[in-house]
Amino acid sequence: MSSADVIVHVRFSPDGGVTAISERPISTPPQHWFNYLSAKVGESYQPLSGGRGIFRIARSDVDRFKTSLSSAE
Repeated sequence: MSSADVIVHVRFSPDGGVTAISERPISTPPQHWFNYLSAKVGESYQPLSGGRGIFRIARSDVDRFKTSLSSAE
């Protein structure tokens, strides 16, 4: 992981739905942002214990994804 990488934290409910995720655009629901990141950079996802997980993504990619999602909505 370089200093230009971002760790996007994800929290899941007991039923598997996403309850919180960092770096999310304001108007994007948590589950939608998780699905989007999974489709784009799913290989960078790391599941953790306790209903949590993280994505390790370059800052430039996160910014590009946010812009792409915002313009599509």
